[in-house]
Amino acid sequence: MDTSSPELKILVADDSPVYRKLVEQSLSQEHCAVLLAKNGRQAIDLFAEHQPGVVITDWTMPDISGIELCQRIRREFAQSYAYVILLTGNTDKEKVIEGLASGADDYVTKPFHPGELQARVKVGRRMVEMHRQVQDKNRQLEEMALTDPLTGLPNRRAIDVWAIRQLSAAARHDFSIWVAMADLDHFKIINDTYGHDAGDTVLKGFAEVLRSSTRQSNICGRVGGEEFLVVITHAEKEDVTIAIERIRKHFETRKFTVAGKTFGNTASFGIAGFCRMASPNFSDLVTRADAALYSAKQKGRNRIEFAMS
Repeated sequence: MDTSSPELKILVADDSPVYRKLVEQSLSQEHCAVLLAKNGRQAIDLFAEHQPGVVITDWTMPDISGIELCQRIRREFAQSYAYVILLTGNTDKEKVIEGLASGADDYVTKPFHPGELQARVKVGRRMVEMHRQVQDKNRQLEEMALTDPLTGLPNRRAIDVWAIRQLSAAARHDFSIWVAMADLDHFKIINDTYGHDAGDTVLKGFAEVLRSSTRQSNICGRVGGEEFLVVITHAEKEDVTIAIERIRKHFETRKFTVAGKTFGNTASFGIAGFCRMASPNFSDLVTRADAALYSAKQKGRNRIEFAMS
């Protein structure tokens, strides 16, 4: 028995209790959990509940045929890959081709040899594991595409996707959204004085402050260089002021030590808000927040400025 991989769920659908038992016994030495269905409808219900990796189904059943079951699995559960094996007493090659064309991956003719069925299931297990590895890799690639590699925060693309969806909801349900653009003050001096490793340390430190100060219902991220964004929903101006001021003060008091040298840094913030607009646009909000940030820089840095209404 292979215990090196997770337990495989196998759904067996057959209206014959004898064949259900034969299949179950044939799989007794496999590292798997066997789910038994006495007809096609029960098989669909079990598949929806358990999302098995392998389906072994009789071709001919009174309510839903094995081919129909396969087609429904492919159509209704497209996000959940399953390796489908048809059991059939029909050796007509045209029929076999029909079954494989319906979306089945393999077939076994009745009466079957237990060893053959075990071998086919092992192939199915390998295919399921390969498919899951591909899915995991795709998820990792997607996360990488939406994540800033230095800080681990969402990047501009991720923020855009999230914020555009939130703005659409805000227009429908009449709640406010605020965009705060942050920029680290005199960041070039830190890089020139202490080196780029020190600059990276400061960027990661500011990211930690943002992450710890941002509610799960909101989002923060790095948009490039020393610029960051915070998007806050369902808040009044006073609440936003308190939240961003807390971030500003927290970062102001933070100290960094690199190569035996200790130093600090500050950040400036520009904030723009949306409330009760007919057609909100995230790019416009960012542009207004950026203009407010420029004003904060002009007025001495390490401060918050709101965009003109």
